[in-house]
Amino acid sequence: MKKIITILFVGLFTIALQAQDKTAKIKFKSETIDYGTIEKGADGVRVFEFTNTGNAPLVITRVYSSCGCTIPKKPEKPILPGEDGVIEVKYDTKRVGPIRKTITVYSNADEPTKAIKIKGKIVDPSKSKSIMMKDKSEVESSNN
Repeated sequence: MKKIITILFVGLFTIALQAQDKTAKIKFKSETIDYGTIEKGADGVRVFEFTNTGNAPLVITRVYSSCGCTIPKKPEKPILPGEDGVIEVKYDTKRVGPIRKTITVYSNADEPTKAIKIKGKIVDPSKSKSIMMKDKSEVESSNN
C-alpha cells in the first residue's frame, strides 16, 4: 500500500512540474512604432506584430492606453505557440503636436505586463503653409 501511495505521489508531482514548464512568451517585432511626421487627419492606425515564442497558448487579457486619444484593440482569440498576432492601435490624428504614448499589454505570458510605445509628430498643413508664406514675404520685403 505504501508503494502505491509513493508511486501516485511521485506521478502527480511529476505532472505538476511539467505543467509549470508550459508558459506563453510574447515577442514583439518592434516595441516602438514611429509615426514619423504626419499631417493632421491622416490615418492613425498602426499595428504591433508579435509572436508567441512560448509553449502554451498566449491570452492577452487587456490592452490599456495611457491616454484617451489612443485606442488599442487586442486579439480576441488565444495565440497558439509559434503563431503570430497583432495589436491594432489607432491614434487621434486631429491632435496637432508630438506623439509619445504608452500602451500596456496584460497577458498570461512569462512577463505578464509589457509596455509598447508609439511616437511621432502631427502637423497641420494649413498652418505650415501660412508660416511658410509669412517667412517668404519677410524674405521678399528684406530683398527690396
